[in-house]
Amino acid sequence: MLSPPPVPFLPPTTSRAPPLLPPPRATNPNSADPTTTTAAGMGAAAWWRRSLGQRFNPAGVAAVAAVAASEPRLALPHVSVQDIRWLDWGELRRAGFRGVVFDKDNTLTAPYAPGLWPPLAAAFDQCRAAFPPGSLAVYSNSAGLKQYDPDGLEATAIEAVIQGVHKPGGEAKEIESYFGCSASNLVLVGDRYFTDVVYGNRNGFLTVLTEPLNFANESYIVRQVRKFEAYLISYWYRKGHRPIKHPLLPDARRIVKFDPYNDPMAPAA
Repeated sequence: MLSPPPVPFLPPTTSRAPPLLPPPRATNPNSADPTTTTAAGMGAAAWWRRSLGQRFNPAGVAAVAAVAASEPRLALPHVSVQDIRWLDWGELRRAGFRGVVFDKDNTLTAPYAPGLWPPLAAAFDQCRAAFPPGSLAVYSNSAGLKQYDPDGLEATAIEAVIQGVHKPGGEAKEIESYFGCSASNLVLVGDRYFTDVVYGNRNGFLTVLTEPLNFANESYIVRQVRKFEAYLISYWYRKGHRPIKHPLLPDARRIVKFDPYNDPMAPAA
């Protein structure tokens, strides 16, 4: 199993000088979990279409090219955390955010699995408690999309298994219509720089990057893409690029419960 790629973490608000590069990430407490998922119950053709779609995503390639050529900061999340347990949902609500949009695979669930990753259950309950009913949504590059889920069965299954979330369309205008507010009032949580973060920043969301929950089902190509993304992100930080400021939360460190490098109450590695 490959180690998770290095992900930039915003330095804590202390007197120590910020490093040239963001400090290395703490070990993901979930990475040693033996839980894996399979393609059981999914037709072979559908499984291969989805896998290839994740490996060779034309929209993702276009996003990489556009970001690299024009505005690297679009790929930089407002804040990076290990997983959703590290987020202060109450603080997000107090800051004025009206809803949260989650990527599904490797952010809330193992790849292709409909159910919530078990260690995240308490944190997700806290999120539901902080935001009113109807304020949480999941978007996915498979569930709910006609080419992979033509009958909407997977989207329905997600809503049934992960209580409290809904599956709006993937376009920003559809998400805004569902929530009844601008994307700038919403939080987007995902595990990929050049899909989740770029999409969120381009549309005005507050972007939160998490580490992937489970590498067991990821292909070699996807793992190499993650490494390439991490290399570019580190390069852009070295060049002095920083995340776009968000109007509701100029200092995104407010929403992190603790500094993983200092706080003894951080989740054990």
